[in-house]
Amino acid sequence: METVGSWGLWATFFGVVLAMLAIDLFVVGGGKQHRVSVREAGIWTVIWITVSALFAAGLWAYLDHTAGRAVADQKALEFVTGYLIEKSLAVDNLFVWLMLFNFFAIPMELQKRVLIYGVLGAIVLRTVMIFAGVWLITQFHWLLYVFGAFLLITGIKMWWFADQEPDLASNPLLRWLRGHLKVTDSLDGERFVVFREEGGKLVRYVTPLFLVLVLVEFSDIIFAVDSIPAIFAITTDPFIVLTSNIFAILGLRAMYFLLADMADRFALLKYGLSMVLIFIGVKMLLIDIYKIPVLFSLGVVAAIIGTSVILSLRQTRQR
Repeated sequence: METVGSWGLWATFFGVVLAMLAIDLFVVGGGKQHRVSVREAGIWTVIWITVSALFAAGLWAYLDHTAGRAVADQKALEFVTGYLIEKSLAVDNLFVWLMLFNFFAIPMELQKRVLIYGVLGAIVLRTVMIFAGVWLITQFHWLLYVFGAFLLITGIKMWWFADQEPDLASNPLLRWLRGHLKVTDSLDGERFVVFREEGGKLVRYVTPLFLVLVLVEFSDIIFAVDSIPAIFAITTDPFIVLTSNIFAILGLRAMYFLLADMADRFALLKYGLSMVLIFIGVKMLLIDIYKIPVLFSLGVVAAIIGTSVILSLRQTRQR
C-alpha cells in the first residue's frame, strides 16, 4: 500500500485531530445550552478551514524537504482537492441533519449533543471504510469502475430528485424504531433515555432526541458510501484519503449552525453537488483511458460549487 505517510506524519495528524476534537467538544461544545449564533458559527468555521489549510501547507513543506518538490506539489494538491470534494459533499449531509431536526421540532440549543455524536460517529466510520476501501482497490483494481458507475448513477439520481423532500413519516428505519422502542411524546432536555414509573416498576423510554441521533448516524453511513469513493478518483494514498476526509468532517457542527439559518438560500446547491458526483464518476470510469489531472479536477469542482452557490443567491434575491 503506497503512501507518503511516515510515522511522524501519522503522529502529527492524529495529534492535530485529537486537539481539534478536544476544542470542539469542550470549548465550542462545552458549557450551558445555548443557541449558536451565525457569527459564532462563522468564526469557528473559518478556524477549522484555516487549520486544514495550515496542515496542507505543513504537509507540502515536509514533503518538499524529504521527497522533493514534485512529490510535495502533487500530494498537497491531492489533499486540497480531496478536502474540497469531501467538504462539498458533506454540505448535503448538513441539509439532511437540518431536515431531521425540523421534522422532530428539536430546538437549536438541544441539537448540539446530537451533532457531537454525529461527527464522532462519522470519523470512526470513515476511518474504517477508508482503510477497507484502499485495501480492496489495491487487491481489485476493477472496483474503481464499480465506484465510478455508482457515483455516476448517484449523481444522476440526486439531480433528478433534487426538488423532492423525503417522506420521513414513512421512513422504514423510523417506523421500525417506533415499533420496537417506547418513545416519549416530548423531549427531556438533552437526554436520550429516561425512566418512567409504570405499575410500580421503572420502564425505560427513549426520547425523540434518541430517534434523531439514530437517523443522523444512519445518514452518516449513507453519505460515507457516496463520498468516500469520490476521493479514490483523486488518490488511493491512504494518508491523503484519510486526512482530507477527517479534516473535511471536523468543524461540520460549526458549519451546520452557519447554514441552518440560511439553508433556503442555497436551493440550487444540490444540483451542483450532483454535477460533482457525475464528474468524479466519469473521471473514475476513464481512469485507465485518460487520467484527468488533479489540478483540472480541483478547478472543475471549485467552479461547479462556486457557480451553484452564486446562482442560488441570485435566485434568492430575485424571489
